[in-house]
Amino acid sequence: MIKRDAEKELRNLARQFKAVAITGPRQSGKTTLARYVFGRKPYVNLENPDSRNYAIEDPRGFFNEYPDGAVLDEVQRTPELFSYIQQILDESTTKGRFILTGSNNLMVQENISQTLAGRIAYLNLLPFVMSELRPEDIGDLNTRLLTGCFPPVYDQKIDYDRWYPNYIRTYIERDVRMIRNITNLDLFGKFLRLCAGRTGQLLNMNSLAVETGVDNKTAASWLGLLENSFIIFRLFPHHRNFNKRIVKMPKLYFFDSGLVCSLLGIRQEEQLKFHPLYGNIFETFIVSEIRKHFYNRGVQSGLWFWRDNTGHEIDLLIESGTRLLPVEIKSGQTVTQDFIKPVEYWKKLSGVKEGIVIYAGAASQKRTGGIGISSWYDAHKIIPDSI
Repeated sequence: MIKRDAEKELRNLARQFKAVAITGPRQSGKTTLARYVFGRKPYVNLENPDSRNYAIEDPRGFFNEYPDGAVLDEVQRTPELFSYIQQILDESTTKGRFILTGSNNLMVQENISQTLAGRIAYLNLLPFVMSELRPEDIGDLNTRLLTGCFPPVYDQKIDYDRWYPNYIRTYIERDVRMIRNITNLDLFGKFLRLCAGRTGQLLNMNSLAVETGVDNKTAASWLGLLENSFIIFRLFPHHRNFNKRIVKMPKLYFFDSGLVCSLLGIRQEEQLKFHPLYGNIFETFIVSEIRKHFYNRGVQSGLWFWRDNTGHEIDLLIESGTRLLPVEIKSGQTVTQDFIKPVEYWKKLSGVKEGIVIYAGAASQKRTGGIGISSWYDAHKIIPDSI
């Protein structure tokens, strides 16, 4: 098993809360991590029809089988159990008694908010970050962008160009049906591909709806579905305007660059290198990498971007207390002054003393004036220790 950075946070939560819910996309390693950390607890897979029917038809008998708790996998399949778990937790002082996993954040959160609020902690587990992989598994940048970071591509040695299309098909045909009563799955698939074509860009909801052929309300609902499935996330503009008129639309990102490439029909490195969205895919990879590191530490927010109406932009602002660290992301392999200009502008505007440029090259540098140059390989190292 590849050691996960989130293990430390998971153990910490289990020492403080009576139950912990591990949520994240399918195939992100939730079950593997839960069974590794809590190997002495009984394990129940509620995807199994026999286990699920037993739990639904005789919940009291089911829980009598596990007096000291258990790891309950894919718990969103049995929402009837949450009220019983509430009673068990209320009558016990044991920490970390139940470990729940679920690949549908919306369904898990709806049930937890109704019955287990205040009794349970959340940990979002996403696909691998680079610090979890061996150097020989990371490869060069374009290989990394194409193959993404989902565990089966590594531990099961499945070809990425076969794994991702099947993952997308399973997600649409199974999870989407389970979460929302969407009858036209082909139209939803088109919506998903159009989102991929907008990764790393400002999200214009009206334009997305028109191109898909649905109304704005439907587009917003489907976008929320993708967010709750940990397929995409939105990065919002920082609220301080520094006496400038700022853009208020969020930016759209995918959690995995390999998924983006598959949705865009990019299967080979030559296609990727010359694709018009190469810079956006690289930016998606870097922003999602940093977002995943936040989740692994149990931090849910603290990432923003900034852009004014004249075109000045900072790709990423990392918030740590009252401090804002500006980060510019460039897909070029040679650092030029144009890479540094946005950070210099932000420094003058905001009064901060330092900033970072992350680029596609191999060498990290420390320039004068508080400007750090970071290789894509070391992107996670820019995150302040206080996060």
